[in-house]
Amino acid sequence: MQEMTIGQLAEAAEVNVETVRYYHRRGLLPAPPRPIGGIRRYPADMLTRLLFIKRSQSLGFSLDEVEALLSLHDGRACSTARAIAENKLAEVRQRIQDLSMLEGALTTLVQRCSRSKGKVSCPLINALMDGSDLAHSKR
Repeated sequence: MQEMTIGQLAEAAEVNVETVRYYHRRGLLPAPPRPIGGIRRYPADMLTRLLFIKRSQSLGFSLDEVEALLSLHDGRACSTARAIAENKLAEVRQRIQDLSMLEGALTTLVQRCSRSKGKVSCPLINALMDGSDLAHSKR
């Protein structure tokens, strides 16, 4: 693939031009030199790097974590990259656990609400008002 303008690079990666500029400011994506009176041209490997950033984000890595992974790209520090991924995996597992607890609390409240008939106060609204039935959904 030949060199690209910032617009072509952004389009190829399916991001906004401002996203590319933001990654420049963050130091995640180096800006090629601007020739006098011309526009910057990005080599094909910048598309690979930009796609790496987007794939990493889609897996839940923060931009700080992406920056750390990019700095390890030379392959000599796979154990460090693995440690970053292990930390992310632990975070994901904790979120899954938290969401499971939330699912249980909401399931209980929805079931109570569906059993409530007539002019009785709504169990869901009551639980949200006083928080007593939600205590088990917290860590």
